[in-house]
Amino acid sequence: MPKTKTDSQPEATPHPTRRNLYWLTIQFILRMFFTLRFRYRARGLENIPDSGGGLVLSNHQSSLDPLLIGLPLSRPVSFLARDTLFPIPVMGHILRKTYVMPINRDAASTATIRTAVGRMKHGFLVGIFPEGTRSRDGKIGKIKPGFIALARRSGLPVFPVGIAGANGCMPSGSIWPRQGHIHVVFGEPLSQDDLADHLKKGREEELTALIHERLTACQQAAEDWRSREMSGS
Repeated sequence: MPKTKTDSQPEATPHPTRRNLYWLTIQFILRMFFTLRFRYRARGLENIPDSGGGLVLSNHQSSLDPLLIGLPLSRPVSFLARDTLFPIPVMGHILRKTYVMPINRDAASTATIRTAVGRMKHGFLVGIFPEGTRSRDGKIGKIKPGFIALARRSGLPVFPVGIAGANGCMPSGSIWPRQGHIHVVFGEPLSQDDLADHLKKGREEELTALIHERLTACQQAAEDWRSREMSGS
């Protein structure tokens, strides 16, 4: 008899650089919508390689942020999202089909870390927001050390990203996004050689400070660019 797939059998890991039909369709629609509604712009795409795994770290301003990061890229980013979203009809299906991985925020387990690291080593970009929560004023908050295990265990580069303007377009509690201007800057990557000393045990505070510095630089570049575009200069 032919084998049938059961719930206990894990789904095959998707291809790390090929976007599936779900994501291509979403990308096509949202590129037009975001450009018209948010005057959406992104730059620094040359800092994201066409292949190879890595950890994407970004500031967190709104629930739109994963889309804002993935939208201009020609390869998928596999984000982590709270596991309570996955049982929701339709939404859970879309999350799975757009490379999102579930995480229990109250009890982030070694299994979650292992899955994320495995996906990076498979060649995926894995995205997380190291602040842990959305900023209420748009400024970058304290960087939490949860990303360090992923950086250490993967042995892969870190890609900093800065978002500006999303907090005004989709503030916490909003159901429908407001018009505005959103700019995103992809910064220069941090290689494992760049991170080697900071990844040593006992130097976690230095590493979180470095990431805060890089994210702040990206966000400031995005904010300056946004301000110039809004003023027409």
